[in-house]
Order: sequence, then structure tokens, then C-alpha cells
Amino acid sequence: MDAIGATLALALLSPVLVAIAVAVRIDSRGPVFFRQPRLGQGLEPFVVLKFRTMTTDAAPDLHQQYIAKLASGEAEEDGLKKLTGDPRVTGVGRLLRRLSLDELPQLANVVRGDMSLVGPRPALEYELEHYADHHFERFAVKPGMTGLWQVSGRNRLGFQEMLDLDAEYARTTSFALDVKILAKTPSAAISGAA
Repeated sequence: MDAIGATLALALLSPVLVAIAVAVRIDSRGPVFFRQPRLGQGLEPFVVLKFRTMTTDAAPDLHQQYIAKLASGEAEEDGLKKLTGDPRVTGVGRLLRRLSLDELPQLANVVRGDMSLVGPRPALEYELEHYADHHFERFAVKPGMTGLWQVSGRNRLGFQEMLDLDAEYARTTSFALDVKILAKTPSAAISGAA
């Protein structure tokens, strides 16, 4: 069902994907797509695909520091947000991040079988040092393009709460829950952009 749904979505959204690709290319030099190693089901590594939203020379240092602050509780009141104010983010990238459109190429990850439409957020390896033991339960299922965290007030929730929701999803996953999450995703993306 994931592969069929993602294939249909790619076909239906192809004009949007082409328009975004052109905008990314015009806005700044560099490739249209951003490829990043992530950890999937069973801690298996895979490469996640996104539209590039940062300058090509952007290093991951700021994001690593941000995650460390969130995990330690220093920036917990901020919630886990995409770093739209990051100076490395391009003009088009800022809009794509705000509307979560940068993640649409992950439909290709779903077609390939690396990801599911619904599941935990794909993990970065450097985040693992901040996990409690029960957070590793999230790796029992494939990561998803959307998930319980995204529809539960993602911008208001901290890093540990996100991990707790991902572990909860892995423990309680069902077709009915996936349908509920998919139905809530569009309004969650729009309200998160406000």
C-alpha cells in the first residue's frame, strides 16, 4: 500500500515537484536534491532524499548543537522546529521548510522501500547519543514521511517528546492509526507553517 500510495502521489504531484525543482535551481547554485544518511528500521542506514533548502557549503554543526540543546532541555521551550531562521537556509528553502514541501522527494524513498508513508521521523546517527533505552523501540518499524509526532503539535513538542511519540507509535501501530495520521497531516502541516 505504501508503494502504491507513494507512486500515485508522485504522479499526481509531478507538476508541483517540477515547479519546486526549478525554483530551487533558480534560487541558488547547487543540486536540486539533498541526500543525507539516516537510520531506518532495525537501525539500517539509508539515504533520505529531500529538496535542497540550504547553501551547498552548509555544515551540519548548527543542527547538531541545536539537537544537543533540545535533548539536554536547554531549548525545550522552543519545541523541535526546522531551523528556518538558520543563515544557511536559502530563500526558497525557507518557504519549502515552512510548508514541509522539502520532504516530498521522500515519496521516492517510500517507493524504494526505505520508508513508509507513516512512521517515526528518520533518525540522524548523531541523535542516538541523546536517546533513552526505550526510544530505540522506534526502530522496530520503518521511518515515515509523517507520523504521530507531526500531527501531535510537532512545533510545540521537544526532542524527548518526539522520541516518546515515535516509540509509542512503534508499539501501537495499526492500519487505523496510519489512516488517522494521514488524514490529520495536511492540516498539521498548514497550522505548523503559521
